[in-house]
Amino acid sequence: MPISDFRKKKLLYVFNVFFDVNQSGTIEKKDFELAIEKICTLRGWTPNNPKYAETHETMIKIWDGLRQRADANKDGQVSVDEWCSMWDDYAQNPDRALEWQSRYMNFMFDLEDASNDGSIDVDEFTTVCSCYGLQATECKTAFNKMSKGKEVVSRDEFQELWKQFFSSEDASTPGNFIFGKTNF
Repeated sequence: MPISDFRKKKLLYVFNVFFDVNQSGTIEKKDFELAIEKICTLRGWTPNNPKYAETHETMIKIWDGLRQRADANKDGQVSVDEWCSMWDDYAQNPDRALEWQSRYMNFMFDLEDASNDGSIDVDEFTTVCSCYGLQATECKTAFNKMSKGKEVVSRDEFQELWKQFFSSEDASTPGNFIFGKTNF
């Protein structure tokens, strides 16, 4: 069965905004190098900061895992079709995420948890999501929907919301808002 229009819109949003950083129409290693720079600049981490090296190492592992799983034709790029196919496989059993998918989910949580207190609040969420071009007001609305009105979201809650984002067909599911967008 083909991916629904709703799920495809969500997948394309993440593809275009969070992964295809250079807007080439495919995901490649260069996108991850650009994302590393963007993330480290956001956090004020210079190349001599251990967090810069940690971010670089984690993002390259995410790229390697994504490429190995999704790059079906082995051309060094992940196309929209390859991306959607991979996430459709994930949606069949979201409790059995690939290692890179779990690593990316944890990376996003840690990036948003700037205070390192084990939870994400609206300001932390808004800072990260707005650096990807979203309006702060939309990010705050998305956080409120995602958190169901609570002040913070824990890692365990974020993990469940993540599963919902990539597998749910229900437009009202709180997980649909984890990337800061309020409608698809």
